[in-house]
Amino acid sequence: MAEKPNRQDSTTQRNPEKQPVHPVFDWRPFLFTFITLFLYYSLLQPNQAKVETLSYSSFKTMVAQEGIESVVIQGFKIYGNAKSKDDAGKPKRIQTTMPEFNDPTLLPLFERHDIAVEVRSSELPIWLTILMNILPWVLIFGFFAYSNRALQSRLGNGRGGVFGFGQSKARRYEKLAVHISFQEVAGLESAKEELREVIDYLKNPEKFRKLGAKLPKGILLMGPPGTGKTLLAKATAAEANVPFFSISGSEFVEMFVGVGASRVRNMFEEARKLAPALIFIDEIDSVGRVRGTGMGGGNDEREQTLNQILAEMDGFTSADPVIILAATNRPDVLDPALLRPGRFDRKVTLDLPQKKARCSILAVHTKAKPIDKNVNLEDYAARTIGFSGADLENLVNEAALHAARTDKKYISHEDFEYAHDKILLGAVGQEIVNKQDRHRIAVHESGHALTALLLPNADPVAKVSIIPRGRALGVTETQPEEDRLNFPQDYLEDKISVLLGGRCAEKVCLGGVSTGAADDLKQATRLARSMVSQWGMSKTLGAVSYPQHEEHPFLGMELTQAKDYSDVTARLIDEEVEALIKRRETETLELLISNKDKLEKLAAAVQEKETIDADEIEQLLHLK
Repeated sequence: MAEKPNRQDSTTQRNPEKQPVHPVFDWRPFLFTFITLFLYYSLLQPNQAKVETLSYSSFKTMVAQEGIESVVIQGFKIYGNAKSKDDAGKPKRIQTTMPEFNDPTLLPLFERHDIAVEVRSSELPIWLTILMNILPWVLIFGFFAYSNRALQSRLGNGRGGVFGFGQSKARRYEKLAVHISFQEVAGLESAKEELREVIDYLKNPEKFRKLGAKLPKGILLMGPPGTGKTLLAKATAAEANVPFFSISGSEFVEMFVGVGASRVRNMFEEARKLAPALIFIDEIDSVGRVRGTGMGGGNDEREQTLNQILAEMDGFTSADPVIILAATNRPDVLDPALLRPGRFDRKVTLDLPQKKARCSILAVHTKAKPIDKNVNLEDYAARTIGFSGADLENLVNEAALHAARTDKKYISHEDFEYAHDKILLGAVGQEIVNKQDRHRIAVHESGHALTALLLPNADPVAKVSIIPRGRALGVTETQPEEDRLNFPQDYLEDKISVLLGGRCAEKVCLGGVSTGAADDLKQATRLARSMVSQWGMSKTLGAVSYPQHEEHPFLGMELTQAKDYSDVTARLIDEEVEALIKRRETETLELLISNKDKLEKLAAAVQEKETIDADEIEQLLHLK
C-alpha cells in the first residue's frame, strides 16, 4: 500500500477547529445586586435638600447674627434652617459638626436668640437596624441558592446540585423499559447461554435457594470494543424483566475525595430496595485498576471508590437477588480482588463475530431497511473479517446514508460497496494529477497484487485501486477465504512478501524505490519481529519467547521491570529479523523479475481504469 509522504504542505487547507461554545451572559445576579445596593443606600442616605457645610465657629457667628430660625441636633451633627432663601425659594439648610469637648455656651446662645432646638437620637430606627443585621445573611444565602441552582441545571441531573455530589448517577430503567431481547442480539450464543442462568435466577430466586445454590454475584463481560457488551447487558435485564441500573465507571470519581464511595453506596442501596435487580457498570477498568500504582491524590479517590465496590459486593447476603454485570476491554489491568471468587468470579468472553454471526448481525441491522434484491449479505459477511458488531452496524448505516444522498428508494449493492471501501480503506481523497506519480503508484499496487496472486499461501486479491483513500495513495485489498484463528509460518512469510511486493515492483520496473512503502516496511518489520521473538519461528533462537515492547497501563511500570534477555540476545533478534526480511525481499524480487511482463501489463491496466477487481485481473493475466 503506497503511503503519502509525511510532510507539511503550506497550501493544504486545514479544517477549522471547532469553536468553543461561549455561555450566554446571565444578567440576573447583577440586577439583584444593583437593586439590593440601591435599597441599602436609599435607606441609609435618604433624599435631602442641598446642605451647606459650615465650620463650628462660623455657625455660632451666624446664630449670633440672627441668621438661623431652627436647629436639629443629632449626635455631633447640627442641622439648621437659615432665614435666607436658596435659588428655589426654599430656606437654606446648613450643617456643622460640634467639637468632641462640651461647649457650655451653645444652648444659652440658642435661648438668647429664640431658636427652636430639636434633639434626635443618633441611633438608627429598630426596623432599619434589624434589616442591616439580616441583609448580609440574606445576600450570602441568596448567592449560594442561585449558585446551587445554576450548577444543578448545567449538570443536568437534578439530583441535589452542589449538595448532591454523593448521589448515584446510575440511570435507572424500570421493568419493560428496555425493549431488547436476546433475539435482537445476533451471534454471541455462548455468552447468551451463560447469562440465561442469571435470568432464571432473577426470575425465580427461590428455586435456587431451596437447593442451596449460590449464583455468582458478579459477571464480567470481556471483549474488544464494539462486540456488544452493553447491548447484551440491556438484553439480560429485559429478558429477566427486572429494574436495570446502568452507569459508567468514570461517573463514580469526581474531584472531591469520598464522592465516588458515596455514589457506590447510594447505588447499591437503591438496587437492594428494588431487588431483584441488575446493576451494569460499563468500562469498569476506569475505576477498578490495580491499586497501589497511583502517584497522586486523584488515584487515592479512585482507590477509595474501588474499595467501596469490593465491600458492597462482599456485603451482599443470600437474600439479595441483585446481580452485577461489568464490561471491560482491558481485563489485564483489573485489580485481583475484583476477580476473586465471591465477586466477579464468572467471566464471559465476547470475541469478534465469525462469518455466520456476522451474517446474522447484518440481517438484524437491515431488517427494518429497504434493501435491494441484488444485495447478498453472505458476501459482505465473508468480506468483513475482523469487523465487530458495531462496525457492521456502521457499514449498514453508511450504505443507507449513501443511498439517501443519491436519492434512491432502496439500498443497493453499489451503496454497500461504497460503505465497505470507505470503512476499510478510508474516504476518497483528491485525484492524483501527476502522471509520474500515477504510474509509480500503479506499479507499486500491482506489485502487491501480483505477489499475492503468485504465492500459494497468500490471501486472494479482491481489488486493486490507485484512487487515494485516507493517507494511502493506492490500495490493494486482499480477502481471506475463511476466518483464521491460527496463522502458520508459511502464511506469515508470504504475508511479508506481499507487503514487500510494492517496493520490489518499483525496483523491477522503475529501477529505484520511493517513500510510498513506508507503512509496508513498518508492518513487515513488526510482523517479522513477532515471528522471531514471540512465536518461536527462528531456527537460531529456537522455541523461546522474548516479549517486545509490551504496553503497561500505568506510568513508570515499564521503567521498573527488568529486561528478560541480554544485550547479546537482543542483537540476535535484530539480526534474525533483518535476515528474514532480506530473504523474503530477495525471493519476491526474483518472483517479480520472472513475471515482469505480467507486472507491466497489470500496472498499465490499473493506471488506465484506476480500479480493477479480482475477475478482471484473472482475465487480464490468464491465471485460470
